[in-house]
Amino acid sequence: MNTEKKIVNQKKAGGFLGWVERVGNKIPHPFILFLWLIVIVWIASFICAKMGVSVKNPVDGKVVAVKNLLSGEGIRYMLENMIKNFTGFAPLGLVLTMTLGIGMAEQVGFMTTFMKETILGASPKVLTFMIMLIGICGNIASDAAIVVIPAIAAVIFVSVGRHPLAGIAIGYASTTAGFSANLIVAGTDALLAGITTESLQIVNKGGSITPVSNWYFMAASTIILAVIGTLISERIIEPRLGVYKGKKQVTHEPVKAEEKKGLRKAGIAALIYVLGLIAILIPKTSFLRDPKTHTLVPSPFLNSIIPLLLFLFILVSYVYGKEVGKIKTMADVPKYMSIAIKDMASYIVLVFVIGQFIAYFNWSNLGYAIAVNGANGLKAANLTGIPLFILFILFVAFVNLFIGSGSAKWSLLAPIFVPMFYLLDYNPALTQMLYRIGDSTTNIISPLFPYFPIILGLFYEYDEESGVGTVLSLMIPYSIILLITWIIFAVIWYMIGLPLGPGAPIR
Repeated sequence: MNTEKKIVNQKKAGGFLGWVERVGNKIPHPFILFLWLIVIVWIASFICAKMGVSVKNPVDGKVVAVKNLLSGEGIRYMLENMIKNFTGFAPLGLVLTMTLGIGMAEQVGFMTTFMKETILGASPKVLTFMIMLIGICGNIASDAAIVVIPAIAAVIFVSVGRHPLAGIAIGYASTTAGFSANLIVAGTDALLAGITTESLQIVNKGGSITPVSNWYFMAASTIILAVIGTLISERIIEPRLGVYKGKKQVTHEPVKAEEKKGLRKAGIAALIYVLGLIAILIPKTSFLRDPKTHTLVPSPFLNSIIPLLLFLFILVSYVYGKEVGKIKTMADVPKYMSIAIKDMASYIVLVFVIGQFIAYFNWSNLGYAIAVNGANGLKAANLTGIPLFILFILFVAFVNLFIGSGSAKWSLLAPIFVPMFYLLDYNPALTQMLYRIGDSTTNIISPLFPYFPIILGLFYEYDEESGVGTVLSLMIPYSIILLITWIIFAVIWYMIGLPLGPGAPIR
């Protein structure tokens, strides 16, 4: 089986992407890689601090200097915060929580039966498109979709005889490269609009934009990106991967009567659960709505989406498991959860060193200095119109490789570019829209992105020969093509002069 698998991979590993995979997989184990990156950050912070590298905060004018991690202050910071950097790593709790629910559903057989009954026989094009579309819209649940959808897409793909790495790839690309797009207004819209409004008031005290200021463009982008993502998957990614001959094969045995009955009961339980949530959400005074505005976007409901999904997975898994005989006592529930968590051991070890690296990089202000100096250089280029738009998007895409947080990055760049574009007679909604394109598309090719190790772990789960190079070689086509597509779409939108959202003309 391994020989067959290597022959398939050799046939598909040519060209630039094959080179990326081969070179990338020669990179040391991610744990060792991030240890080296930590050393590089130490050295860079030491040199920059000794040279007196600093930048001016665009909001309050205060000078922000690069700090030396090898100074007494830096060493104290690293020692005192080592545990906090590990346990406080944002995706860790999210990933482990969802693993408890999804892992239990897999262990009792619910996921396999569900796929057999609902997915098998579906048109590949419809299946790929729907995963891409759902993934893009998944940002309504913030980062939760980045964890959930790639894992489920892998199970779906292997269930229908397709390569699971292609499922992970399209799940990751849709949730991450298309993060800003959505058919509906999400929490991201409100968060970015607030930062944009504050920056606009630097030059226009009464100016503001609303969370729906990019809605028309982002809704249209969702469909465009879903179509292009589907074509990338089916024309580039899957042909390159070939036939899957890995260890996690799924045999398509007929669904047994007790499995159908268990699935039906689990479906009823899920329906009751969802209806109960809806009943709680309907009153404007609901404790799951925003206590001040009584809205659902943003709201405690969206902030609690991970625990709510966990309870749903546990509920359907328990009901299904009881019916098919996999769960006989309540003690079986933690047993299946423990099995699922065991598979996450390597990820937990990796998070320890990644958490340190990201914390050190942020504390040293190196990323801040890169962003501000780059922004000042772009401003000094004195461009206007489409060349300015494209250069701004590419600049944001580059900075995004170093600073993953979209809100943190926009808080840094908006005070520079919103007033600049406004004085050139462009609506701040346009500046925000251009930012969102660059901020999304390069997430998937940045090893510094907090969720990159999760995807690396998923790849390894289905193919033990995969590494950093494998992930990058599959994600580069999505990143480049979606970036180019989105830029072209934005230019066409601008040239036609369509409004970006309700009450948000381009100028």
